[in-house]
Amino acid sequence: MGREKNILFPSLQRLLSEVGGNIRLARLRRKFPATMVAERSGIARNTLRAIERGDPSVTFGAYANVLHSLGLEKDLGLLAHDDELGRKLQDAGLPTKARAPRVISKHFTKKKKHE
Repeated sequence: MGREKNILFPSLQRLLSEVGGNIRLARLRRKFPATMVAERSGIARNTLRAIERGDPSVTFGAYANVLHSLGLEKDLGLLAHDDELGRKLQDAGLPTKARAPRVISKHFTKKKKHE
């Protein structure tokens, strides 16, 4: 059984490709060879190549490790930093549920037989 392929919206794929390109440019500006960045990040060179292409099948942790090895780990703190939509919803005072509805699984609804 093979791994399921991630299918992204085209706009997200373009964004990931842009992020990968930015990572590649950051590596080249620092004049770091791909082998060294991959080694410092604890990933294979092929994985680094996939990150620089913006491949969605690479884990977020691998992206984070590469950013760390380039000294760009603080950029991760900027993700979702300015939640414009969330702030607008909060300011509008729209009623929201305090928590998500509870989902009861079949496992917990069955009564166990005592021996």
